[in-house]
Amino acid sequence: MSPEGRPCDVPASVGYNAAYLKEDSFPLPTNSATICDVRDLGLAEQGRLRVEYAAQEMPVLALIRERFEREKPLEGLRITACLHVTSETANLAITLKAGGADVRVCASNPLSTQDDSAAHLVVHHGIPVFAIKRTTRPTTATSMRRSTTARTSRWTTGRTR
Repeated sequence: MSPEGRPCDVPASVGYNAAYLKEDSFPLPTNSATICDVRDLGLAEQGRLRVEYAAQEMPVLALIRERFEREKPLEGLRITACLHVTSETANLAITLKAGGADVRVCASNPLSTQDDSAAHLVVHHGIPVFAIKRTTRPTTATSMRRSTTARTSRWTTGRTR
């Protein structure tokens, strides 16, 4: 917690929601802490609807996800994806996690980021996301750095190949 009492691991002067969330401070489906830079976690339900709608148009990815859930071919891998954070790429991140990978997502283009899809990944899937729509270049660069360097227990003690 910051001195102001908000769940955050960066100074308030940064000007965006960079929340360090623990299981007891926000409902996450994971036992470890989730670090994220997203606009508003309250958009998660709207994001869930958007991501589920997009999934209906991605039947091949759904088949891959089903197979990944059974076989876990990515178990022990750590994957950081720097891409457009949209409902479609959210489905990709969910599929990678279903395959057993520890996944992180950061925005490659803040103009295409869908804040609700980013919030959905954090809240409903426990995937660390570093993406905020219409943010500044320095903030985007910081988010990219944090996506590969921020520590959570999964990322410091997990198996590697």
